[in-house]
Amino acid sequence: MKRVLAVTLGILTAIGGFVDIGDLVANAQTGARFGMGLGWVVVVGVVGICVYAEMCGRVAAVSRRPVFDLVRERLGPRVALANLVGSYLVTLLTLTAEIGGVALAVEMVTSVHHLLWVPVASFVVWVVLWRVRFETMERVFGLAGLALVVFVVALVRLDPSWRDLGAQAVEFGPTGAEGWATYAFFGVTLFAAAMTPYEVFFFSSGGVEERWTDRDLVTERANVFIGFPLGGLLSLAIMACAATVFLPQGLQVDELAQVAQPVEPALGKIGLAVVILGFFAATFGAALETGLSSGYTVAQYFGWRWGKRVPPRQAARFHTVVLVSVLIGAAVLLTAVDPVAVTEYSLVFSAVALPLTYLPILVVANDRDYLGEHVNGRVANAFGVTYLVIILVVAVAAIPLMLLTGMGS
Repeated sequence: MKRVLAVTLGILTAIGGFVDIGDLVANAQTGARFGMGLGWVVVVGVVGICVYAEMCGRVAAVSRRPVFDLVRERLGPRVALANLVGSYLVTLLTLTAEIGGVALAVEMVTSVHHLLWVPVASFVVWVVLWRVRFETMERVFGLAGLALVVFVVALVRLDPSWRDLGAQAVEFGPTGAEGWATYAFFGVTLFAAAMTPYEVFFFSSGGVEERWTDRDLVTERANVFIGFPLGGLLSLAIMACAATVFLPQGLQVDELAQVAQPVEPALGKIGLAVVILGFFAATFGAALETGLSSGYTVAQYFGWRWGKRVPPRQAARFHTVVLVSVLIGAAVLLTAVDPVAVTEYSLVFSAVALPLTYLPILVVANDRDYLGEHVNGRVANAFGVTYLVIILVVAVAAIPLMLLTGMGS
């Protein structure tokens, strides 16, 4: 049982990284417009995040220090500052969207406008980040997020044409009236969603919070190779449900409530209740993850005390950064901005910031001063360099595709 619970860090990271408010809508929207034609991007993204998350977890376990701390020490304050600015802004945008996602999930239950729930959601997120133990937080919300497995069950109950879904999955390129630019734009955002910078920083810092050592490398790898593929599987299930229900009717998906629609005809009101629970757990878990990540990166850069294991009075600056980040997110939402739109923009800017995050990680993972015999091998480096090339292409293409397609519209 202890080994099973140890995997919840990876589950929380995967749920927060793959199935947050933006990805819930993005995967459903992609399925409605392209069927499973971009499912391969999710697979590529899952492999990529596994490659780099394993490096980050290994660095944390062997050195007993988070990756961001070592990046500053190894590459200097200037490189680390560029990394800090890019990752913090993207994380703040995502935190804003996740708080909005929590409010939207509660709106689905209460029918009270989500703006009225934003202050409540923000306060509860902050209280959990401030008072709840790290292990309790990750286990409760990580495991509750598994309610989204309902999409897998719903897909089976919908009894789609598996042959058609398979044909869509192996067909490279846009279908129908969709153009190549729009196809590429959604591909970039799906890839960025899988590789968002805060995932690796949270995962690495979480390993330090859990006091991993080199004896815990098996646990670390179990977190990576179970948690992240699970997030990818849920993303593909959401995409397939939308491809089954919306694509034949030519319907678009623009709101969180629409994402749940394929579940109701398959599983009824009970299934709908479970999916709303999953929405709440996933967005709340992602809010916790991004909230902590905002504090982790800033505190680690400046050398402050940080973490959930440190009493708040002894890590006051860390908790202040977390609180200010939550307040900024709430303030942005109270301008009535669309939480889904905020996340979509965060994915574009995340794509631009990817090289600043992953190149330093690759450098640190090859440093024997930190890892000794546990440095990257030839296979890890081959995958790392290959994905670094992909990341550079995605980063260069993101802004032009956003402008050319009008955010994929």
